[in-house]
Amino acid sequence: MAEIDKLVEAPSPWVLRWADAAPSAGRVLDVACGQGRHARWFAARGYAVDAVDRSADGLANLTNVPNVTPLCADLEVGAWPYLNSGGAYACVVVTNYLHRPLLPRLIDAVAPGGVLIYETFALGNERFGRPSNPDFLLQPGELLKAVRGHLRVIAYEDVTIAAPRPACVQRICALRATNTVSPCHSSNSSGTI
Repeated sequence: MAEIDKLVEAPSPWVLRWADAAPSAGRVLDVACGQGRHARWFAARGYAVDAVDRSADGLANLTNVPNVTPLCADLEVGAWPYLNSGGAYACVVVTNYLHRPLLPRLIDAVAPGGVLIYETFALGNERFGRPSNPDFLLQPGELLKAVRGHLRVIAYEDVTIAAPRPACVQRICALRATNTVSPCHSSNSSGTI
């Protein structure tokens, strides 16, 4: 295990910064998980993690990681493998991946009180190299527009970063409200205050 851990890059600082916004229990969905850097991190903290990627090679390193359920699936051409997952995840994590048709499904997968932590490349990244195709680069404000009306934004950035390599990224942490009504917003049946 230690040999594999050396091959897996460190979790994203953005994910680490906002991971505490997730409920302390529940499932985590790590989308396009690669070698499983985030799946491993959440699993080590006691979360049950569904780690999905189209690369069987990357997922092979996760088969014996406690609390991680790897799933090999091509999310861009196949059916959504989590058909009954609506609102099932305390945290949905996506980094360095964009397939726009999945955005509504990812948002729907966030449980009440759960969070979406998303970070990927944005327009302007073409000056630093790959990805440079606009199909794989977020437009200005695109993540904000995707969550509007569904999740409450806790943090959002559209920035140029220097490490781990120079890149233009957009990143968001957004929360799904719980279904409870706060006392400040309770109705008054008598119509008086």
